[in-house]
Amino acid sequence: MTITHTIDASGKTFGRVASAAAKALMGKNSPDYVANKVADVRVYITNAGKTKMSERRMNETLHEHYSGYPGGLKITTNSKIVEKKGWKGLYELAVYGMLPSNKLRPLMIKRLTITE
Repeated sequence: MTITHTIDASGKTFGRVASAAAKALMGKNSPDYVANKVADVRVYITNAGKTKMSERRMNETLHEHYSGYPGGLKITTNSKIVEKKGWKGLYELAVYGMLPSNKLRPLMIKRLTITE
């Protein structure tokens, strides 16, 4: 039996929506939580484009990515990510970072669906 969580992001703070989605994906809010199994949960974030985020947070929050080569450090802001990938890309990045970094993380992130 698949449990579905629908989170309406309109007017809500970005980080609170992302952390609620991460907790639901891990199965932390279900009574049969087991740390070594992927929860049978689907999480839907709707109205992602109507999320509340300040202008300062959009321009001053930095995300780093290193390619492994000399001089390969790339730094992007939230506004650049929203321009390039939309709010969906920003939510995926945030929720992915909040999930535990083990072999279950890619399986959990596949159960997240974001609509703008």
